[in-house]
Amino acid sequence: MARMFLNGQAMEGGPFHHHLKGAPLVARTRTAPGHRFFSIGDRCPGLLPDPSSEIRIEGEVYEVPDEVLRDNLLPTEPPELEFGIIKLEDGSACFSMILRRGELESGRHKEITEFGGWRAYLKTLGREA
Repeated sequence: MARMFLNGQAMEGGPFHHHLKGAPLVARTRTAPGHRFFSIGDRCPGLLPDPSSEIRIEGEVYEVPDEVLRDNLLPTEPPELEFGIIKLEDGSACFSMILRRGELESGRHKEITEFGGWRAYLKTLGREA
């Protein structure tokens, strides 16, 4: 089992939630301070570790079976993201998808850190998660 922090379309109610194949929700939580948040073409979000940021990003932690992570969840992630480790607000470490190295420098992704979460950002676009 892998503890996975999700902060986008695979969260409860999102269009990709079914990729979790029933993995149990452990917590609704936030990241620790130290992350920036980007929209990848308004399709999904991406975290970027940044120690200068004081913002906490909203998300959900799931206990995902290894085979579900490998066969169902990770293959659906966009190429702009990579598997990484983040810190949660309780100080624990957790797997998550983060902005792939070099993506920030591409200038293609809109920073949405100020919204504190994907759902809050989607509301500004008139969309639901």
